[in-house]
This record gives sequence, structure tokens and C-alpha cells, in this order.
Amino acid sequence: MQCHYCDEEAAVAVEKDHIKVGLCKPHLRDRMEELSESEWIEEFQSQINDTLD
Repeated sequence: MQCHYCDEEAAVAVEKDHIKVGLCKPHLRDRMEELSESEWIEEFQSQINDTLD
């Protein structure tokens, strides 16, 4: 699968509602950095922790 943002091979792919998006490592890092600066990631991390407990 190709990265959503460039022509590189995707390192990870995520699917939601039958839509699949791939990201290469540099773009994954960029998106994770953006998310880490938002409140959304705290809520998401809490949901993951609740699921794993």
C-alpha cells in the first residue's frame, strides 16, 4: 500500500468504515506529533487503556 501523502510504501495502514489509509514512517511520525499536541490523543489513550485493563 502507498502512503496517503507521498509515493513511499506505507509502513502502517488504518481502516475505518471500509476506508483504508496508509502512512510511511516519516508521515506517521508527523501525524503522531500533531496528535500528541491535541486533547484527542489523551481521550484515545484512555480508551485504549480501558480496553486493555
